[in-house]
Amino acid sequence: MQIIWKNPGRPGMTVHDIGGTVFLTFPMLDVFPELMNCFSTRLGGVSEGIYRSMNLSYTRGDVPERVTENIRRLGKAAGFDPENMVLSDQTHTVNVRIVTKDDRGKGFTLKKDYTDVDGMITNVPDLVLATFYADCVPLFFYDPVKKAAGLSHAGWRGTVGGIGRVTVEKMQNAFGSRPEDIYAAIGPSICQDCYEVSDDVIAEVIKAYGEKDASSLYYTNERGRFQLNLWEANRLTLLKAGIREEHLSLPGICTCCNPEFLFSHRASMGKRGNLGAFLSIRQ
Repeated sequence: MQIIWKNPGRPGMTVHDIGGTVFLTFPMLDVFPELMNCFSTRLGGVSEGIYRSMNLSYTRGDVPERVTENIRRLGKAAGFDPENMVLSDQTHTVNVRIVTKDDRGKGFTLKKDYTDVDGMITNVPDLVLATFYADCVPLFFYDPVKKAAGLSHAGWRGTVGGIGRVTVEKMQNAFGSRPEDIYAAIGPSICQDCYEVSDDVIAEVIKAYGEKDASSLYYTNERGRFQLNLWEANRLTLLKAGIREEHLSLPGICTCCNPEFLFSHRASMGKRGNLGAFLSIRQ
């Protein structure tokens, strides 16, 4: 399968195929042997039809047993125990939850006792933070000094609300992380050329970023609509939060440009499964 990279000379992620289960990792994060980072693809699972084949969502209408098998296959390939997962409860907020050992298994083997959680941070070894996507932006965070990690979901609302900044601030307050020590990665999501939005969204972007910065985040297409750059918007947010440029990685791969490789809500007109982002500090 041919993958379309937005920066083919320097792809932002590495493709792994372990026994037919295909997933992506960030080279920038792979240098830390104590850290497991993973972003799933559509390949290597058992789901069928519109969910083909590595669907990781229990909420899209897929057979639950197939989703569980997909998660187990991915965990085996990428090197994490699904029993240690803690799942988000994504509702396009900027709420970031501190995850402890008592949260182990919530959303997978245990019922979640929280709602409206789009971001999670932890310093507990072997807990696996898990968030889910089909065009929105995954944000990965790792502080190798304090051994703390974070994973946040940013749709356009989370982006303009600054969930990237909120996650950094939460890591500062909870673990004593310094922004300049944190490595951050922007995961596979919809690119600017594929992401058409209405003027009310652009109004929120201008309100959040100011006229000058906002003008670099969108252009007007031939229909008079706007193309929004969520990658750059989140990059600006993270830089303003104190992340160093050399500690920031972009994905180089668009979900909508690669609908046979990655799930995309826009490309499929809503008939799809979900991808997953996973992050864990190894014991």
